[in-house]
Amino acid sequence: MAKFHIRKNDTVYVLAGEDKGKTGKVLKMLVKKERAIVEGVNMVSKSTKPSAKYPQGGIIKQEAPIHISNLSLIDPKSGKPTRVSIKHEGKNVIRISKKSGEEIK
Repeated sequence: MAKFHIRKNDTVYVLAGEDKGKTGKVLKMLVKKERAIVEGVNMVSKSTKPSAKYPQGGIIKQEAPIHISNLSLIDPKSGKPTRVSIKHEGKNVIRISKKSGEEIK
């Protein structure tokens, strides 16, 4: 299984693509495809049939997966994109911001 610097509920910055410069919260990680679904980023229109959830049916806007290479974690101290270093303390893995040296929770 692949290991990533980005996890669910992290705030990330989009580095490339149509939504470059946007920030959002990671809603879901698709580990096998190396992609993440980010809130408000990479929106696509999807046609749906009427159902209990959408009685009208029609066209819905929803987030599509974006490759994790196009995402960068936001530094908790400065609020800017940063790279991540990993530190092992026993069995615990701690992510540390390269920009500020702060621990990322």
